[in-house]
Amino acid sequence: MSIDRKAAIAGYKERKTVAGIYVVRCAASGEAWVGQASNLETIQNRIWFSLRQGSHTCRRLQTAWNMHGEAGLTLGECERLKDEASDYVRNALLKERMLHWLSELKAEPI
Repeated sequence: MSIDRKAAIAGYKERKTVAGIYVVRCAASGEAWVGQASNLETIQNRIWFSLRQGSHTCRRLQTAWNMHGEAGLTLGECERLKDEASDYVRNALLKERMLHWLSELKAEPI
């Protein structure tokens, strides 16, 4: 294994993840779904993958995907959380902020 590859792997493992709240919107129906993620950078890939497979756990979101396709849905960030030393504190804050955004956007939870 080359030194460059080892450095790249080490850099990947050391990268910081950003937790936060996101919203998926359907332009055609006006529906919105809010979720929380421990890594906002990768959440869209995870959601889109399950929607493509037809296996997303949120049936209304899956129905919107089936009707309007990938082009009909958008994913955006509502809020990024600051680094928390404790996973417990981060998870509690994620739950609290998700409830806020559900109410604010009149959305369904994912």
